[in-house]
Amino acid sequence: MTKIKEYTCSCCGEYYDELPTSYGTVAPVYYEFLPPEERQERFKLSKDLCVMDNEHFFIRGCVEIPIIGTDEEFIWGVWVSLSEANYNKVKEDWDNPERLEPMVGWFSTALPCYPDTINLKARVHHREGGIRPYVELEPTDHPLAVEFRNGMTLERVQEIAEKLCVNNDSEE
Repeated sequence: MTKIKEYTCSCCGEYYDELPTSYGTVAPVYYEFLPPEERQERFKLSKDLCVMDNEHFFIRGCVEIPIIGTDEEFIWGVWVSLSEANYNKVKEDWDNPERLEPMVGWFSTALPCYPDTINLKARVHHREGGIRPYVELEPTDHPLAVEFRNGMTLERVQEIAEKLCVNNDSEE
């Protein structure tokens, strides 16, 4: 199997020992839509759970995409909406995830490098040991769902790294 390779970023010219293979956001996309002064009032946000306006409920999870030709995965840290009933079940059984069935939800993260990812249908699979839930995408023809099923190349991982480079001023 191929190892994750080092690279020189075409955006900033920096040399890196290995490609980054994980990205995430600290809150659902709706958090970013609000002015900073409204966020604290309207959101209850922890590192794994979020409630907006006491009526929208979210959990943080991981979309894990195999990197073709390696033993590695590319991981998107994402937020998925849950029904209030499922959110309450999660809170109730947080320390006993084996008691939780997979839950249907909707993507609440706008991922760069893809067409609109908001409201893609997903299934949240809870895991033990403090590991964030695994997020399974509904099999559609959306490019993220295709990569989820088929994997992505090292070249695609590098393309994402260069698009998300902190020195990249280009617009999506």
